Amino acid sequence: MRGKNWFKYKEARMFCLQGEEKINKKKKVWYTMRRMGLFHKTDSYLGIDIGAGGMKLVELKKTKGRPQLWTYGIVDDVLDIHIPTAEEKTPEALLKEQRPTMAPVTKTEMLPPPIDVSDPRIDKYAAMLKALVKGTKAQSTLATASLPVSSIFHAVFTMPKMAPKEVMTHVMAKVAKVLPRPLEEMQVVHQVIPAPAGSEQKDLKVLVTAAPKTLVMFYTAIFQKAGLKLQELETEAFALERSLVGRDTSTVMVIDIGAERTNFFIMDQGLPLTHRTIQIGGKDIDRTIEKRLGVSPDMVSQIKYDMTQMPGTVIPKDVFLSVLDPIAKEVQYSFDIFLNQTGNQGKRPEKIIVTGGSAFFTPIIEYLRDATKMKVFVGDPWARVVYQDGLKRVLDPIGPRMSVAIGLALRNIV
Repeated sequence: MRGKNWFKYKEARMFCLQGEEKINKKKKVWYTMRRMGLFHKTDSYLGIDIGAGGMKLVELKKTKGRPQLWTYGIVDDVLDIHIPTAEEKTPEALLKEQRPTMAPVTKTEMLPPPIDVSDPRIDKYAAMLKALVKGTKAQSTLATASLPVSSIFHAVFTMPKMAPKEVMTHVMAKVAKVLPRPLEEMQVVHQVIPAPAGSEQKDLKVLVTAAPKTLVMFYTAIFQKAGLKLQELETEAFALERSLVGRDTSTVMVIDIGAERTNFFIMDQGLPLTHRTIQIGGKDIDRTIEKRLGVSPDMVSQIKYDMTQMPGTVIPKDVFLSVLDPIAKEVQYSFDIFLNQTGNQGKRPEKIIVTGGSAFFTPIIEYLRDATKMKVFVGDPWARVVYQDGLKRVLDPIGPRMSVAIGLALRNIV
């Protein structure tokens, strides 16, 4: 029984799961909820992804060591979460810089100004998040959330081998020279990249991620006002690696097509080593459909869905070249930069995983296959989660939208 599985939050929708079906026409609230069965006492974790296209929530319960789906929810709304970034550098300019010790980034060494923690968005988004938790009947108050990659400093440093206790001191000294803000204004975490199996690593490679402390405070305030305990904040890259790549140590690209931006991550040895982004997303596809077919914005969503049910070969790709061509070129640029870095010359990318709200738009998959001659497919974040077989037809269509939230919820389970 699928029914009308949405909860109306102003102009937003929220899918929910658990319990029985209820309809309250007076309040214009619709629930289609499914009981996941009886669970023994288990640990339960929330993964919450706040993006430009809304909020996604997934609650997983650790049962006998395995992640089981308890509830999920989506709020469809336009959220102003992105901070204006400085002008992007071209891939050619990055290659000319010849900085083998750093993973390429698309923006200049200048992050946006700090976020004001008194921002009125805090109350608005906290109320929306609280309604999402209530509507899904989530049981846990322990949450892991993602930070927008557009506001994160992400780099790989190469250093001489040293004792583990000395790594942090050297990382902080090195990162202080390249951070766009004073070190005391940033929250820095690092992870040593293991040497490939069977090889002897002469130097030490360290993956460093840094976020403005004011951004961390901004998200913390949202979750506190929503009545949730924010356990961790991490970048979308790690969540996507967890839900879509898992234990695969080969060189893989993950393309996350969001509402406003498309992010490109190269995963190697189970770690997200590079990140690039372009300001093209699902809304650009929507505008192309609206303009070419002369339809109203209200009809675009249904037309776009109908296209996902059609073979990619019957949809004229030239209509969407303004979206498809930049994505394909960015894939090639990202691989060129990665493979030109020290130690990566002999690596061979094996596949491309597409996720995000427009992942099922078949022209994207077909165009990337033709342009890259690689295996390209839509990722399945539910593959690592246990759920009832009868829910598959409900969960599969929204899987790409839930990849980050699922990866966040998996953090404390796998």
